[in-house]
This record gives sequence, structure tokens and C-alpha cells, in this order.
Amino acid sequence: MIDVLLVEDCLADVLLVQEAVETLDAPVRLHHVDNGEEALAFLRRQGAYAACPAPHAVLLDANTPRRTALEVLAEVRTDAVLRDLKVVVFSSSAVPRDAAASLAAGADGYVTKPLEFDPFVRAVHDVLRLWVDEARTERSGRRAEDPAEHSVDR
Repeated sequence: MIDVLLVEDCLADVLLVQEAVETLDAPVRLHHVDNGEEALAFLRRQGAYAACPAPHAVLLDANTPRRTALEVLAEVRTDAVLRDLKVVVFSSSAVPRDAAASLAAGADGYVTKPLEFDPFVRAVHDVLRLWVDEARTERSGRRAEDPAEHSVDR
């Protein structure tokens, strides 16, 4: 089982990601917070999140309230405990400079949210399958496949 934290303030997108997780034939448990402050509290297992599992990866909306993806990434990448956490920014922006800024801030990938249902679910499936495959590879002791070889933009 891999635990994934979804940081997303748009309820429609949360429901789409939940649908993607439910239809994925893989052991994924989704956790959700709706802003950057809560994301950091969850990741650091503080306050109400003290008993939550440490996630294996984060699917981070670019424009969440209280802290943007860039601000969350800055905190994560400078935290000795969190710096190696897999983080993919999932954004409605297809502007190349937004993707470049996220990657420069330390995102492992940047995915533009598709507008239609099926492509949206497929995009989430692609990211989650990559993480599930990496977790399986790590458990089996083999080297994980390079994520740059997948469709997730890096």
C-alpha cells in the first residue's frame, strides 16, 4: 500500500482524483488536504495529523490557498526529513514558465490537468502507477525506473 497526499482546494478535482484512485488496480490510499498550510502539517505529522501515515508521494495543486505549490516545495526541499519525498505538481496552467518554476523549485514532475474526464483520470493513473511501480521496485531491491522515461513532464 502506498499513501498519497492530495493537496487540492477544488472539490471537483478532488472527486476526479478519488475516482481515479478507485478505478486504479493498485494499492493506493489517498489522503486529502485543501491548502498548503495543512499539507505541511500533514507531511510533518503535526497537530490533527500526528497519527497519519507519512505519505510516499504528494500530488500538489499549483494554486492552493495559504501556501502555493512553490512555497510548499520550498519547505519540503529544505526539510531534512521530507526533502526526498516525491512531489508532482498538478496544475490547470499549461504555461511553460509555470512548469519550469515548479521544476526549478524541486517538483519531480509537472502535469497539466486535462479538462475532460477520461484524460484527467488517465493523467492521475499515469502518476500513481509510476509511484506504485517505484514502491514495488524499491521493495524488491531493484533500481527504480527513471521517471523521466514516463509521460509526466519533468
